[in-house]
Amino acid sequence: MIRVGVVGASGWADSSHLPALAALEEFEVTAVATTKQASADRFAAARVVRQAFSNAGELVTHPEVDLVVVSVKAAGHAAEIRAALDAGKHVVSEWPLGVDAEEAAELTAVATEAGVIHAVVLQGHHSPSARFVADLVAADRIGTLESVVLTAAGAPFGGNRIWPDLEFALDPAQGTTILTIMAGHFLAGLERVAGPLTEVSARLPRTHDHVLITGTQRTAPNSTPSHVLLHGLLANGGTASIAVHGGNGDAQGGFRLELVGSEATLIATPADPGTFIHWGDWDIRIGDERMAVPDTYRTAPPAIESGPPANIAALYREVALAIAEERQPYPNFGTALRHHRLLAAIEHSAASGTARSLA
Repeated sequence: MIRVGVVGASGWADSSHLPALAALEEFEVTAVATTKQASADRFAAARVVRQAFSNAGELVTHPEVDLVVVSVKAAGHAAEIRAALDAGKHVVSEWPLGVDAEEAAELTAVATEAGVIHAVVLQGHHSPSARFVADLVAADRIGTLESVVLTAAGAPFGGNRIWPDLEFALDPAQGTTILTIMAGHFLAGLERVAGPLTEVSARLPRTHDHVLITGTQRTAPNSTPSHVLLHGLLANGGTASIAVHGGNGDAQGGFRLELVGSEATLIATPADPGTFIHWGDWDIRIGDERMAVPDTYRTAPPAIESGPPANIAALYREVALAIAEERQPYPNFGTALRHHRLLAAIEHSAASGTARSLA
C-alpha cells in the first residue's frame, strides 16, 4: 500500500486526485494539507483521512506519507516539490511542473539526484482516446501522417473578463496562462498522438490589456496572451497547425483534431461537447466510419467515469507500477521539462518573429 499526502487538497485535487486515489486499491490517502487548519480538518473528515495539516512541511515529513501530491498554484510548486524531495518522498506534481523551463530544469535535476519516483499530471498521455488514435496512426490506418490541425477553446483564459479566483493568472510570472495551462495540456495530447514537434513558429497576441473581474465593476491589468497561434514541423516530417483561442466562461467550443494522412483523414471531437482534449472521451471518425475505443485502453477502475479522475487514476496506476518495478513512470519530470522547453520555444518564436528548433 502506497501512503499518499495531498498538498492543496481543496479545489482541483478534491475533484480529481482524491476521487482517483479513493478508487485505487494500491493507494491510501493518509494526509491532506490546505492553507488553513479548519479547511484541512474538514477535507480530512469528508475523505476519512487520518492526518490534516495547515503546514505542508509537516505533511511531507510525516512517517505515514510515502508519496506527496503537489496540487497548489503553479507558482507554489517548486517549494513544495523541493520539500518533498528533501524528505526523500516520491512526488506527483500537477502540470505545469514550474513557472518556466528554468525552474522545471532545476526541479528535474533535484528529483533525479534524490533517486525517488517522480511524475507529472499531463492527462493527455493517459487518455484512452489519445492512446488509441496514436496506435491507429502508428499502424498506418490513415497512411503516412502528413498534416495535423488542432483548434481548441482555451477559456476561461484569454477573454475580456475572468473569474475572481483566476485574477492571479493575469500575471505571467504566476505560470498559469492560456499558453502554460491550456496549450500546455493540448500540445501534450497532440504530441501523444502525432509525435514530437521539432520546429515551431508562433504568435501570442494579447487582445485585452485590461480584463474585467467577473461579478465586479473592477478591471485588472493583463500581461498574458489571449490566443496561441502555432505552425510547426513534426519529427516524422509532417506539419502541424494549432490555434488555441481564449474566451469567457466554459470552453463551449471544445476542440477539433484533424490528422491528415496519405490515405485517409481522422477527425476527433469531444464525445461530450465542450470538454477539453485531455479530459474526456473523443468521437473518432475515419471518413464515415466511427472508431470505438477498445476497453483494453481503459486502465482506470470502471467505477470512475470518463474525465480527469479517470485519466489521473490511470497515471497513478502507472506510478504504482513504477514504484514496484523501481523505474520512472511516464510522464515524469523529464517529460514535463521537454514540454516546458516546447512552450519556451513558442514564447521565443513569438517574441522574435522567427521559427525555433527543438533539440
